Amino acid sequence: MAKISKTIALFALCCVSLNVVAKWQTLDAQGHSTARHESGLVAHKDKVFVIGGRGVKSIDVYDPASNAWQNKSKTPFEMHHITPVSIDGKILIVTGLTGRYPKEQPITHVWEYDPKQDQWQQGFEIPETRRRGGAGVTIYQGKVYIVNGIKLGHTSGTTNMFDVYDPKLKTWQVLTDAPHIRDHSNAVVLDGKLIAFGGRNSSYHEPSKFGAFFTQVNDKVDVYDFAKDTWHTLKVRLPIATAGGGAVAYNNRLYYTGGEHAPKAANNRTVSFDFASNTWIEEAKLNRGRHGTNAGLIGNKMYIAMGSGNKGGGPELNSIEVLVLK
Repeated sequence: MAKISKTIALFALCCVSLNVVAKWQTLDAQGHSTARHESGLVAHKDKVFVIGGRGVKSIDVYDPASNAWQNKSKTPFEMHHITPVSIDGKILIVTGLTGRYPKEQPITHVWEYDPKQDQWQQGFEIPETRRRGGAGVTIYQGKVYIVNGIKLGHTSGTTNMFDVYDPKLKTWQVLTDAPHIRDHSNAVVLDGKLIAFGGRNSSYHEPSKFGAFFTQVNDKVDVYDFAKDTWHTLKVRLPIATAGGGAVAYNNRLYYTGGEHAPKAANNRTVSFDFASNTWIEEAKLNRGRHGTNAGLIGNKMYIAMGSGNKGGGPELNSIEVLVLK
C-alpha cells in the first residue's frame, strides 16, 4: 500500500512539473541602466539595446552573457516613440517623435546607429507627408515596413498609412493603407504576413478631457499578405487592447505584453496568438506592468525593459525582464 501511495505521489508531482508555466524573471543585472519611457528597444547581435525616450539619454546595452548593462553614446537629439530595427549590422530609426508633450513633432530623417563604432549618422530624408511616430515597424526580406502612427504628438493625425523603406537603395515607397487607424501600436511579421495590432487613437479628445484618448484602444488585428498585396482583419480580437506594449514573433506565434489603457497601472498581462488554431492564449504576467517600450527576441527569450509603470509618464522604470518562450 505504501508503495502504491508513493507511486501516486510521484506521478502527481510529475504531472505538476509538466504543467509549470514559464514565468517572467526580473534580472538582477550589473551596471547602470537609465530609467526612461517612450523609448525603443531592439535585440541586436545577442544583446538588448535600449534607445531614446523623453529627454536626451545614453544608449543602454544589456548583455545576457555577462548579465550586465553598458552605457554608450547619447542620441543626437531627443527621440521618442521609436521602434528601432536591427538590419545589416546597423540599428535604424525610421519613425519617431521629438519634443515635448503634447505637440511632439515627427523626426524628419532616418537615423543609423553603428554599434561597433558607437556613432550616429543622419540618413534618408523621410517624405514630409509620411512622417509620424508611435508606428508599428518591422522587417521583411531586407526592407523596413512602417504602418500606422500619429503625425502630431498626442494631438492629431492618427493614421493608417503603410510604407516601406529600402536601406540599401535608400528609397521610400507608399503602400496600401491598413484597414484601421492606430498609434502607439505594433507590427510583426509572421508566416509571410505582416500583423498590425494594438495601439489607440490619440487624436481623440473631449472638450473637458484632453486625455480621453487613453480609452480609445484598438482591439482589431489587421493582416497584410505580402504575396497578394492585400489587407484583411481577423475575426478574433486582441484580448488585452493596450497601447505602447511590446511584441515579438517566435515559433509561428505572436507574443504581446504590457501597454497602457484606461486603468492607472500599466498592463502586466502577456498573451500569445496561435495562427494554427486562430486563438489567443494567456501567458505569464510581467512582474511589473509597463508601457512606452518595445520587446526584443534573442533565441527563445523575450526581453522587455524600461518604460512607465503607470498610465502616462511615470514612474519611469529601469528594470529588465525576460520570458523563456515555448
